[in-house]
Amino acid sequence: MTDPQLRHGPSLRRQLLRPLLWVWLLGTIASVGGAYMLARTSANAAFDRSLQDESTALAAKVVWTDRGPLLDLSRQAMELLTWDKADRNSFAMADADGNVLAGDAKVPIPLKRGRETFAQPRLFDATYDGDPVRGAVFSVASPMLDRSISIVVIETKRKRTGLVRDIQLGIVLPAVALGALTFLLLGWGIRRGLQPLRDVASDVARRDAADWSPLPLERVPAEAVPLIERINMLLADVQQSVSLQRRFVADAAHQLRTPVAGIRVLAQELDHELRGLPPAETGEAAWRPLLQQLLRSSERLSRLIGQLLSLARSETALSVNAEQAPMDVVPLVREATEPLVLQSLRDGRSIALDAPDEPVIARAHALWLGEVMNNLLDNAQRYGGEHIVLRVRPLEGGGAEIQVEDDGPGVTPEQLPRLFEPFWRGERADLRNDGGTGLGLAIAREIVERLGGRIEVASRPQIAGMRFTIRLAA
Repeated sequence: MTDPQLRHGPSLRRQLLRPLLWVWLLGTIASVGGAYMLARTSANAAFDRSLQDESTALAAKVVWTDRGPLLDLSRQAMELLTWDKADRNSFAMADADGNVLAGDAKVPIPLKRGRETFAQPRLFDATYDGDPVRGAVFSVASPMLDRSISIVVIETKRKRTGLVRDIQLGIVLPAVALGALTFLLLGWGIRRGLQPLRDVASDVARRDAADWSPLPLERVPAEAVPLIERINMLLADVQQSVSLQRRFVADAAHQLRTPVAGIRVLAQELDHELRGLPPAETGEAAWRPLLQQLLRSSERLSRLIGQLLSLARSETALSVNAEQAPMDVVPLVREATEPLVLQSLRDGRSIALDAPDEPVIARAHALWLGEVMNNLLDNAQRYGGEHIVLRVRPLEGGGAEIQVEDDGPGVTPEQLPRLFEPFWRGERADLRNDGGTGLGLAIAREIVERLGGRIEVASRPQIAGMRFTIRLAA
């Protein structure tokens, strides 16, 4: 199986959106990093300022007595300092040696001699009961005694972590939503811009094989106009080439008819003259096989020329829709069958017509549908069995179905696709002397398709022989 990427390049939409996607991803990563740093800095600054204010406020409540420093706090004030639904808060008052004089003894005391913070609170990170905490320490010296104490306030980092997350989400989610909306709009815009090209492709797909008219340029994007114009030039060149080829075939076949007919007449006259002479003088045993071979060859050549003319005419005559019209196909099939009935009886074959009494209406052409039936019946007589059946049936919704079936040997499934190829007559056709040209089925398919119908074929083992089925529209 061929990889689709080997048949064509990446889509234009992918080529346009991929660079934008990388830009958006890098921008999103940068915005996430920036949002994290901004949120972390802002949250830490706000909460650190609160810790410093609390430590300063507690230091203002220190009272120096003869017994030493005391922390003058009411019960309500202590509860306000330590109560919080989200974070765990605590405080302690410690001396210069780190001994806790008041508050929670579990509070970490980050004190070292010579580093007391008398000017402003100092911030630090530590662990409290297994939780990471942020704290502020503020040292206060006695105005009369040569002593100092430190006020330590700590809190866990749950609220600041939640605030960082909220700020990040507030920045990242709108960026992601805006990016997704942007890509949706870009995809819609690109699809809308490429729709005229898809319309051109659909127009080409709907066309008949003989329609070589130029592709429209009205709604095509300006960037694609040179491509469509080049395609129109190629269509014009192909149309001219096909027309020249058809004209050559028709002219060559027409020019060959006269000399071939003359050869056939001369061969018949020679046969007649030689029959009038005594056998001893003419040597009938020697010339009779040669003369018979000459007659058969001239007949086959005459038939081949006639088929070539039919093929060339069918490719041009049926392109005019005015020549086709809805009509009853039963009389056409019967008229095409009658001349071949006597020949079939002489050859030991029978032709039966199975058709309804009421009309079967389909869009057809009287002359060319008769040509189709003649070619199919000729094929059945040459290669089929003893019994040939023609069936005509109306289709549901309008139209007609015509079948030509015989009980001959048929062909193998591998050969079925080649039956309608011009000049194909099966394996080792050169060893058969059946008079066929290999053009009858090709002509039949050409005419049926130009009538707007289709032709199908089935053979053994599906049926006992071979069956051609024609379906014509109403």
